[in-house]
Amino acid sequence: MDYLILALTALAAGAQNSLAGGGTLYTFPALAYFIGPIAANATSTVALVPGSIAGAWGFRSELAPSRKWLMWLLPPCILGGAIGTLLVVIFPENIFKMLVPWLILLATALFLFQPWMARLVGAGKPHAEPSVGVKLGVIFFQFLVAIYGGYFGAGIGILMISSLSLMGLGDIHQVNALKTVLAACINLVSVVIWAFNGLVVWKFVPVMAVAAILGGYLGARFSRRLNKTLLRWLIIVIGFGLSAYYLAE
Repeated sequence: MDYLILALTALAAGAQNSLAGGGTLYTFPALAYFIGPIAANATSTVALVPGSIAGAWGFRSELAPSRKWLMWLLPPCILGGAIGTLLVVIFPENIFKMLVPWLILLATALFLFQPWMARLVGAGKPHAEPSVGVKLGVIFFQFLVAIYGGYFGAGIGILMISSLSLMGLGDIHQVNALKTVLAACINLVSVVIWAFNGLVVWKFVPVMAVAAILGGYLGARFSRRLNKTLLRWLIIVIGFGLSAYYLAE
């Protein structure tokens, strides 16, 4: 029964990570019931990486127009993910965890007002080339998101979608595809550090990883059938829900 519960939470987490992010909210509490919070954080990350990769594969056709942004954003993801994970290993998590609901709330507000902000910065048209300032701002924000992703990670999808929407991609599915690949890269860096420091409870990983793969691929496929406006508002609702969850803790 324990493994069944963990498999179901990983299935839901894999699907939600492909749709909008926040899947850690399912797997972390479930694992924390059986093991300590740091081990739960590490094990959750390891278990969900295959689902993120599966989600990225499911979005491969939508990713093609965004490859130049992928090359720009991969380095800050790798560096930030490593820094964030090392902070968990070295320092207490209380201070950064206290900021989590405010970070997610800010990111959701940015996404809510994204159409107006995009017009303001000159990136309102689909595939319009954003200014150098916007590019640098998104790269720096991605670095901060990667630090948070390496530290805990719940809601990094919301944070990334908010900034990536300003890049002029023009299609929520292309933004979702880029977000999914970048999240997988952040998590892969974290997995190496978690494993090296012996913080992963490996007996839970296989069943959760298989479930996350299925959930990630199904989530990517299902998102194509959603109305784009509906998907955008779904992301906003999830974001406010995540912030409320953490504020209530």
